[in-house]
Amino acid sequence: MGSVVQLPTGKALTVQSAADRYLDALGNPNTARNYGIGVSKTVERLGSGRPLQSVADDEIGETLEQLWGSSAVNTWNARRAAVQSWLSWCRDRGYSGPSVPVWTKRITPPDSDTPAHSKSEIDRLLARRDIHLREKTLWRMLYETAARSDEILALNIEDLDFAGRRCHVKAKGAKSKTRRRGESRDDFVLEAVYWDAGTARLLPRLLKDRTRGPVFTTHRKPGPGKVVGARDVCPDTGLARLSYGQARALLDEGTSSGNPGSGWDLHEYRHSALTHLGEQGASLLMLMAKSRHKKPENVRKYFKPSPEAIAELTSLLAPGNAQR
Repeated sequence: MGSVVQLPTGKALTVQSAADRYLDALGNPNTARNYGIGVSKTVERLGSGRPLQSVADDEIGETLEQLWGSSAVNTWNARRAAVQSWLSWCRDRGYSGPSVPVWTKRITPPDSDTPAHSKSEIDRLLARRDIHLREKTLWRMLYETAARSDEILALNIEDLDFAGRRCHVKAKGAKSKTRRRGESRDDFVLEAVYWDAGTARLLPRLLKDRTRGPVFTTHRKPGPGKVVGARDVCPDTGLARLSYGQARALLDEGTSSGNPGSGWDLHEYRHSALTHLGEQGASLLMLMAKSRHKKPENVRKYFKPSPEAIAELTSLLAPGNAQR
């Protein structure tokens, strides 16, 4: 007697048809062309006629390694980003399929540091009409709070203090509270982050009449085969929380120069905010309070003053301290 195999739930597609639908859905032809390189080669290696749901996560990772494991860092990051965007798009629409495995990580170029963008660059980006309100609010909030991206993406509306322009986040390495007998609890020690007028203007427009659920959500409801926690779904609209991968892909698409993976990274808003505060004369202790770092040496790598700021500082050494 043969064994009974339970088929995966969700809508089924072949690898090729899933790739075709994804690429056709990309509005920008330049993005479609560049993302198509990574997606097409991955489809060819996996087998175009295979059901997408039959592909394992590790197969995706092994395919990426085989195709671009020995390539330049920027090439690896670009191809990985394209495949990750494709698979995320499929899952968001209820198509059963794999994910890019966690061990297949984006690589930081060894000779580069996270850049700090100028305030004018950030303002110009957020003023663009082709950028959606959700992205504008997220990017402005990341900049003004100088918080980590996963901290802001994890926020629910109930966490926000609109009057105080602040919220409490579960910080990196947060320790769980303990009872008298040392038993671990589900809640954690939270830390406050603060935003300013830019975020205060955008948040009400983004939330409209919503009073609960994730602050930043996707534009579509999760598919029938996707398991989402109760906290990660808006109880009123049914929309799921925006993931880190989705948020990063949106920022890359909005800032890349036509080559996927060449755009900004979400973490660059934190670097930029702390650099600008330092250029304005904020003390090390105040920078530590804003960034919530415990060690001064950890704050130093975030402070990257511009050449203009260094030149202005150097002018203080002119004869007679003459201000030019």
